[in-house]
Amino acid sequence: MSTCQKKQKRKSYPSDISQNGWKKLKHAMPVVKTASKSGGRPAADLKEVINAIFYVVKTGCSWRSLPHDFPCWQTVYGYFNGWCKEGAWECINCLLVKKLRPQAGRRARPTAGVLDSQSIKTTACGGRHRGYDAGKQIKGRTRFILTDTQGLLLAVWVCAASVSEKMGAKCLLCYLSRSFNLRELCGQIKLVWVDGGYRGVDLEHFVKKLWGWCWQVVKRTDAKKKFKLLPRRWVVERTFAWLLHSRRLSMDYEKNRVNAQGMLYLAMISVMLKRF
Repeated sequence: MSTCQKKQKRKSYPSDISQNGWKKLKHAMPVVKTASKSGGRPAADLKEVINAIFYVVKTGCSWRSLPHDFPCWQTVYGYFNGWCKEGAWECINCLLVKKLRPQAGRRARPTAGVLDSQSIKTTACGGRHRGYDAGKQIKGRTRFILTDTQGLLLAVWVCAASVSEKMGAKCLLCYLSRSFNLRELCGQIKLVWVDGGYRGVDLEHFVKKLWGWCWQVVKRTDAKKKFKLLPRRWVVERTFAWLLHSRRLSMDYEKNRVNAQGMLYLAMISVMLKRF
């Protein structure tokens, strides 16, 4: 039986990318070099590699536990790790955001955003970027994300949970200024909403000097401790909920924060591809 026939008979998984989604994604994928020497190992089927990566992100399984009808786990992880180091997932996320926003009648690049953080536990082999968040009593990492007003992910910064909210926000904003793709995507933002943990004159001056943004703190107004949707703040909370639909993100399993950021981008890429 030929390899083509085997691929056609593979049953699809819920995490598999659709045909329309693959059309949108394949043009944004990095160029993969094939073996030049005769007898060299042929390049893997990129669509199957992407399906395998999405399978890990969605189900939360380990790389070694990939089903055997996918390419071997070493190949899949090699592609994932290499693309994380190259910043490919960040670049693809930026491209999809600029394509998806006009479908909702918005400009390709946002003019306002929402910033927040989430502390998450890590495994025992979580690498050196780990710390203890005394406020939430979590040992692990903190995810700082910036979204647009629709909840689409714009930028991610992952660091040790011991890093304060103000310092984490500064690290994210400095990273934005160094990344060409993120700087181009967020270059028209004028207003950013944050919660009370990011208030302070020093941080406002830092943001104003670096980006010129209006830093607006949304505070709680109710005296009683009960759940209440805060204006604009619920958008980023909904994004965190979207991301946690991917079981791989319920805990940080990555050994380095670059791969952890790649996982967050992949979860959002999977969400956006379903909207085209």
